[in-house]
Amino acid sequence: MQRFLISFVLIGALALQIAPATYAQRRDGKSAVTATASASSARNTAEHITAAQLKAYLEFIASDDLEGRDTPSRGLDIAAKYIASNLARWGLKPAGDAGTFFQRYTLRRNNINPSETHAQVGEQRFTFGNDFLARARSTETAAGSLVYVGHGWVIKSKNINAYEGIDVRDKIMIVSGEGLPKGVTQADLGGEMGEDWSAQDYAVKNGAKGIIQIPGYQSIALWDRLRRNAVERGTLVVEKFQARESASITVITPSLGMLTTLFRGEKQGGAELFRRSVAEDPGPAFDLDPKKRMSFAISVTPKQAGTQNVVAVLEGSDPVLKNEYVAIGAHYDHVGVGSAVSGDAIYNGADDDGSGTVATLAMAEAFARGPRPKRSLLFVWHSGEEKGLWGSRYFVEHPTVPLSGIITQLNIDMIGRSRQAGDTKAANKELTGPNEIYVIGSKMMSTELGQLSEAVNKSYLNLAFNYAYDDPKDPNRFFFRSDHFNYAQKGIPIIFYFDGVHEDYHRPSDSVDKIDYQKMERVARTIFMTAWQLANTATRPPVDKQLPAELTRR
Repeated sequence: MQRFLISFVLIGALALQIAPATYAQRRDGKSAVTATASASSARNTAEHITAAQLKAYLEFIASDDLEGRDTPSRGLDIAAKYIASNLARWGLKPAGDAGTFFQRYTLRRNNINPSETHAQVGEQRFTFGNDFLARARSTETAAGSLVYVGHGWVIKSKNINAYEGIDVRDKIMIVSGEGLPKGVTQADLGGEMGEDWSAQDYAVKNGAKGIIQIPGYQSIALWDRLRRNAVERGTLVVEKFQARESASITVITPSLGMLTTLFRGEKQGGAELFRRSVAEDPGPAFDLDPKKRMSFAISVTPKQAGTQNVVAVLEGSDPVLKNEYVAIGAHYDHVGVGSAVSGDAIYNGADDDGSGTVATLAMAEAFARGPRPKRSLLFVWHSGEEKGLWGSRYFVEHPTVPLSGIITQLNIDMIGRSRQAGDTKAANKELTGPNEIYVIGSKMMSTELGQLSEAVNKSYLNLAFNYAYDDPKDPNRFFFRSDHFNYAQKGIPIIFYFDGVHEDYHRPSDSVDKIDYQKMERVARTIFMTAWQLANTATRPPVDKQLPAELTRR
């Protein structure tokens, strides 16, 4: 892709160039951000969201200069400054830290020290990189006897318990496979806490000393890259999350040679257990020879880094209802620079989620340009979504407005792609059409919210709302995979807008030339009108349903 360089100092000037409209003064002499709401003007205001405007914003946000907007990265910081410079010019109120648009949070990067990371079984010593890989949140040492636990899962609804007759306390668990047991999907993990346990959860809960994860073909194929990443890039964590979470456990991935050594003289050999692991047929658990003890030392160097959400408020016009908020959000991060595909290593994330980022920006602009609704609008651009919904989790745990005042969260994650007529590619079979969008969650917590969403759409642009994934048992688990999830866990009704997975998902080819800007315009305008209606209703959408149990755990 062609690259063009943009200096930090030009961000403000660029914002002025790309979004030339100014809103300091309306014809009636009133500031646009203080004008009285008028329902009759809502559609006219929505029409300020245009395909050309969205394209101009996206060509910057998803440009090579921003290097895929990884969390944390220079490119993500540039994107944050670009968003904030526009918000300031349009007159929105900063709602981040200390009067800024930025809600900052601290990350910790843990890089493995190879020379000080090793393991030992009896007299045989194993070295990091050659014999095993490891991931850890801190420098750790441990020792214990060994126990093979099969796939390591407990799933009550399926009558699965890998630990029948096995005690893992003070032992190092050897786990088969890198995913769920055969025949089980994520949708089956709907039990209450304590009914479903992964191997790592079970190990922490029951006092195991560590985990040895039998590798799959993918781990073996990517061995050198995983080794480099552990040393050079390390493992990122959010410091404030780690302080409150349960103890972590070190996970070691052995080479096939090390695996053979571990099971030498046991009832099953390492080669046989590797074969069974990749065949998803792990067999029953068993203790290894109690005289065979393993010790390991994992050394990491912690380094601090930082990132930020971008947060703004447009205050409502009603003296009472302005203390309530309709939240509109997207994640402005992507996955950064990675493995080259056809010579391109920058994962631009035009659809994921550049499309949601600029749609939210365009809506902020439109709301600032038009008359104010009764309730306030809260705009949040989340960082760290691709790392594990970090930004949205941080925001709901450290809200910059009262969380009880947020009446709904509208999440926009991938709205820019369409499956065109004649497209028979298997990778695009679930991609929505030019006038279609997946809607997830609108009815899960509030019947009235779902009804309002439908009514607004049908009376306006009448998009085809596809509810195929609006199912607690959706095997894709899309409800869990974007930022609305963290708002829903706090009891806030949500709507998630999504165009579907496609052939360019998380690839360098997710680029601006593939975007359907006319579709983006229609979807963004529809979300604008939905937000407008929510911001002007007499009462907030009542929460008349609890989230299904399947949707309360990630």
